[in-house]
Amino acid sequence: MINTAFIGLDYIVDITEEGGKIASSAAHAAERNCIDNANKALHIARKKGWLTILVKVGFSLHYYEQPKNSPMFSKVHISNALALEGKGTNFHSALDVQPTDLVIIKPRVSAFYGTMLEAALRANKINRLVMAGVSSVWAVQSTVRDAHDRDYEVYVLEDACAAINEKMHQTSMEMLSIIAKIIHIPDMTNL
Repeated sequence: MINTAFIGLDYIVDITEEGGKIASSAAHAAERNCIDNANKALHIARKKGWLTILVKVGFSLHYYEQPKNSPMFSKVHISNALALEGKGTNFHSALDVQPTDLVIIKPRVSAFYGTMLEAALRANKINRLVMAGVSSVWAVQSTVRDAHDRDYEVYVLEDACAAINEKMHQTSMEMLSIIAKIIHIPDMTNL
């Protein structure tokens, strides 16, 4: 039996909304209607009875989990970016978050690193993942690669992903097509 989960990655204020503290992909996400498309995907997933998971990157008050040697994360504390106590790690104001969604906080790029994600997937006997998020280049690629290496059947919902620009996004999708199936929202009805 195939059990499926939809995983939405980093649809948070600091990353996906104009004015977010590290929102280099916000304009592309808006251009591609990522949040609207993520909502469509969440609606389909809920209707099909799939486990719906929303993942956000963030750090606690004193940034204890912050990797100080990471070029990506080493300076986020200076601007209070990705602070779990702040508004920047709230989900995008237009994202349709429901009480039944499993919310996971991650301290790194991949949703599997240092989180309860795999335990939740195994407990629910999930073997197929449909993933989307911002950014295609970082969170999506990293989590898809980890899922692939954990033997999940992986799909990437291309129209609910964004990057800094279309070229980077398309390059990411091309790379991921080797280890995952790239799909669009209408394809979800056939899964």
